[in-house]
Amino acid sequence: MDIPRIFNVSESAHRIHNPFTPEKLATLGTALRLESETRVLDLGSGSGEMLCTWARDYQINGTGIDLSPLFTEQAKLRAEELGVTDRVEFIHGDAAGYVAGEKVGVAACLGATWIGGGVAGTIELLKQSLHTGGIILIGEPYWLRLPSTEDVAKGCLAGSISDFLLLPELLASFGTLGYDVVEMVLANQDGWDRYEAAKWLTMRRWLDANPDDDFAKEVRDQLTSEPERYAAYTREYLGWGVFALIAR
Repeated sequence: MDIPRIFNVSESAHRIHNPFTPEKLATLGTALRLESETRVLDLGSGSGEMLCTWARDYQINGTGIDLSPLFTEQAKLRAEELGVTDRVEFIHGDAAGYVAGEKVGVAACLGATWIGGGVAGTIELLKQSLHTGGIILIGEPYWLRLPSTEDVAKGCLAGSISDFLLLPELLASFGTLGYDVVEMVLANQDGWDRYEAAKWLTMRRWLDANPDDDFAKEVRDQLTSEPERYAAYTREYLGWGVFALIAR
């Protein structure tokens, strides 16, 4: 059970597997007014930076589920580094369909809404783990401006233009699902650059260390094409943010 290998290679040096910076994660925690001992569930928890830093800074208790054995192990090491192993637990597993055994105050899925077949399905999944009145966090891309063609959308690694919404439409869609948007924190250009460009050095270092690996051609192809693709498409068209929701 694992994610595609290219992500384990290209994002192996990442602590945050989305366009948020550490500062943005801290801003989100502050914005949510997290209380000590709040239970947080994170589906698709990656290398655990959100839960680990929030456990350190806000004394939350958290559980993270991720499909990558590598990222799950990195999350456990991060918990040890920050001295929060008594507050957070990381489980290697499929977050799709995961429901917490004990209700939580915050249920999150940041950048992995595929686990529920999209935003609406992921919200339905998260609410099964949530206390009445608790907060759902959804991390999701949105169009900064609509692509002019489907080819442009595919250049942003979307399947089609309809995969994402403009920000006002995304916010309105949460209301249609029966939720108030009570906070949002949006990634900025620097966050996108740090997320994407950091992959390139990681891939180059991996290629230098593994020239004869059967996977080297795929990594080489990614390294060759990604800087130009990112600059032409994702950087120009895609935003990303975390949206805090409470059921009406």
